[in-house]
Amino acid sequence: MIPRDRHVPHRAYLARHGQTTWSVEGRLQGQLDSPLTSDGIAQARAAAERLVGSGIGTVCSSPLGRAVATAVIIAERLDARVIEVADLAEIDHGDMAGMTWAEIEEAFPGARADRAENRYGWAFPGGESYAQARLRARKALSECGWAADGPPLLVSHEMIGRMLRAELRGLDAATALSLRHPHGLVFDIDGGVERVL
Repeated sequence: MIPRDRHVPHRAYLARHGQTTWSVEGRLQGQLDSPLTSDGIAQARAAAERLVGSGIGTVCSSPLGRAVATAVIIAERLDARVIEVADLAEIDHGDMAGMTWAEIEEAFPGARADRAENRYGWAFPGGESYAQARLRARKALSECGWAADGPPLLVSHEMIGRMLRAELRGLDAATALSLRHPHGLVFDIDGGVERVL
């Protein structure tokens, strides 16, 4: 387990960006982008309503468009400021970004099986692994801890979100990889204890 940084916030809220067109198509987005769907916009608005009264003054967002769009919708409702944090970007899917798993199997035979054998350490060709992304997650949490007055809201993505939650909760790799974060769901993590808003 990576040692906890003293600037990592004791309490933080985590939201995943709203549904996108590529989410619907089953395409891996990684650090590429696609726009929010109408459902994705509605999910961001619903998340904002659940956060009213939370005391959030700072929304730290991945720089990717789908996260920024979600963050802006939430921040406007909360009258909070948005800060883009580069290390909140999704895990880099490298040469597989923009593809479905069926397309990946055709272009990279056996890659999915290789990934299943070592999901934490396996890196996307031309991209990164969960292990590498966990280091970014730690840096992102520290940056958000420095930037925010009060508990920050982090708007990011499902895969890097697993690593953010692992850091905030002190989880091992296997437990972190089992986590899910559906669109529209907001987590409140306080002192390592997670609850769904």
